[in-house]
Amino acid sequence: MVDLRPVAYVIGRILIVLAILMLAPAIIDWRAGLANGYDFLACAALTGVVGAALTLSTGNALGQALDTRQAYLLTAGIWFLVPFFGALPFWIGAPGLSLQYAYFEAVSGITTTGATVIYGLEELPAGMNLWRGMLNWLGGLGIAFIAMIFLPLMRIGGMQFFRTEGFDTFGKALPRATDIARQLLFVYSALTLACIATYAGIGMSTLDAVVGGFATIATGGFFPADVSFSKYPGAGEYFGALFMILGSLPYIRYVQLVNGSATPLWQDAQVRAYLRWLAYAVLSVTIWRVWTTGDPVEPVFREALFNLVSIMSSTGFFSGSFPVWGGFMLVVAFVIGVVGACSGSSAAGLSVFRVQLVLSVLKREVRRIGNPSAVDPIRYDGRSVEEDVLNALILFVSSYILILGVMSVAMTLLGVDTVSAMFAVWTSLGNIGYGFGPLVERTGTFIDFPPGAIAIMTLCMILGRLGLLAILVMVLPSFWRR
Repeated sequence: MVDLRPVAYVIGRILIVLAILMLAPAIIDWRAGLANGYDFLACAALTGVVGAALTLSTGNALGQALDTRQAYLLTAGIWFLVPFFGALPFWIGAPGLSLQYAYFEAVSGITTTGATVIYGLEELPAGMNLWRGMLNWLGGLGIAFIAMIFLPLMRIGGMQFFRTEGFDTFGKALPRATDIARQLLFVYSALTLACIATYAGIGMSTLDAVVGGFATIATGGFFPADVSFSKYPGAGEYFGALFMILGSLPYIRYVQLVNGSATPLWQDAQVRAYLRWLAYAVLSVTIWRVWTTGDPVEPVFREALFNLVSIMSSTGFFSGSFPVWGGFMLVVAFVIGVVGACSGSSAAGLSVFRVQLVLSVLKREVRRIGNPSAVDPIRYDGRSVEEDVLNALILFVSSYILILGVMSVAMTLLGVDTVSAMFAVWTSLGNIGYGFGPLVERTGTFIDFPPGAIAIMTLCMILGRLGLLAILVMVLPSFWRR
């Protein structure tokens, strides 16, 4: 039987922190004379009481190390339970969503998806928009911790390859996970402050700069305006693209950079491939758009750059008329959205690392057709990749594609049109936040989707964030046996 006390203890501590953080938007709305401030206080009190109860009742588990099953349960518990308490302000306060839609909004925030069911963001209390940005930022930070510490241990989708890289590379300089977490927090906070300062410097309002900065570095996509970054064309789009790229690079490389080693970042095969593929996507869409419409190059390039970076980094901001370009752009957007950005960041999708390995395996199998007896090991970034890593990788990619297809069909059975259904699952499973299709066009949100479709999207967001297998493995009876 799995000992749940260490898992409950950690979740309880997280809920206490969440309750304390709710006080910031509560104070903002209370000082503005809004009743929403008292709603936030009520949510903070409820969250704090539950968190304290979990912590006190499981305090005897303090100091126990987590085994692999507990690591699975902890990650699943974080992404399923914490959003429920993060959803309370959306349900109890403004905008007064139903519990299901409030939970969707919170899951979207904490998984850094960026899809929303709220229309009229400018009319929300400032504290509520700040809370949306805080959920993005907390989710991105938590994902970074889990990506560096737990996922390699859990051997999800080939991530055990990073277990050696993530810890042995640091050597004696960073022998404990707490040291990694401390430096990761410093890097994450420094990037966020730099982004907020830059946004403020180009003329964004204080609220837009803070919420936008939180969401950009977390690759989350929440913004206090229905028009997203169309509110700040030009410099806002260029700097937004820059910081989205920075937020979608492997955080382990930033920690190494802080420790005085810049070489691993510049030589990382995943980083180089990510930037190269992104450049191919932007240039191809720009050339196609200029050639077919005759529009000026600079605005076309700027919109293509910002929106495609937003999609591939799984952020979810948009700008200009890009969402309705259609045709060739939709194909490129779909492909790079599935690929995603770098493993070890807050970005989602298959990840460049996994796609690189899949391509290497395909090349090897083609070579084996002509020479079946050849010994042809797969190498990545100068290191041999074990067969168990490749097996986990193939299982992950197959599961991703299968779930994308099955969930899309399930959504069409609920009455959603094919385009809206396919891209809704695409945006949820890849934590992209971008919407396409007739059901999205009216408001640019997912408010017009029926409750059943919202439930599918909510599940897909969590599946995509946890790497699919972390959830699927827990339905196996063998998981619960010693």
